[in-house]
Amino acid sequence: MHLTWLDSNSWLLEIGGKRILLDPWLVGKLTFSNLDWLFKGTRPQERPIPENIDLILLSQGLEDHAHPPTLQQLDRKIPVVASLSAAKVVQKLGYTSVTALTHGETFRFNHQVEIKATPGSLIGPNLVENGYLLKELESGLTLYYEPHGTHDPQIKQAAPVDVVITPLIDLALPLVGPIIKGTDSALEVAKWLQPQVMLPTAAGGDVIFEGLINKFLQAVGSVEEFRLSLAKNNLTTQVIEPLPGDRIELQLNKRALAI
Repeated sequence: MHLTWLDSNSWLLEIGGKRILLDPWLVGKLTFSNLDWLFKGTRPQERPIPENIDLILLSQGLEDHAHPPTLQQLDRKIPVVASLSAAKVVQKLGYTSVTALTHGETFRFNHQVEIKATPGSLIGPNLVENGYLLKELESGLTLYYEPHGTHDPQIKQAAPVDVVITPLIDLALPLVGPIIKGTDSALEVAKWLQPQVMLPTAAGGDVIFEGLINKFLQAVGSVEEFRLSLAKNNLTTQVIEPLPGDRIELQLNKRALAI
């Protein structure tokens, strides 16, 4: 299994012989409803779009997960697996093979990778987006991804899971509290899933953030503090803090797993 972090929530997952592009924001600016004054993310230079993508996987319909300018640059024939709201985004852009997964539904890709949607983050009053459990069918290795740190207790049933990608620190707003949940949430999911490896997402990288929200956004915790929390709880999980663009080969022990 190889993983490449592409900044923000964007990843290239190489699993089961397939190249899966996850929540890609690779070109242009990141903003919500074109409200640059509220929030805007930019890069010093655009990140190259990976070649030979077999599948696009989208957890949410918001622009930081289903980024229209990036999706417009990709081949519309690439299959897409997405949350219900993200499926609507790519369908409007003309993608021809779109599978929308509700919580608990599973998609099997060429008998090599199985993708199961789990309850993810609450976006708005009634919309719960997706997390994902991915399983490499030949080896049985598994990966769990949830980009906002909202972990539904039902994922305990998937334990043990080999790799977890989720925030490891909090990003909080005054009077609102954490909008990205790491620290305690990540420790809880580590106890549930007993992963071999955890990697942070949703923060850091080469991105420059501006706007009103960014002025008030506060980071709470650190990756090193999270490592200490794991040790205090007798968890042997390895934490890997990737640099944007680095392709990481994970050395994982095979064990009996089930999604």
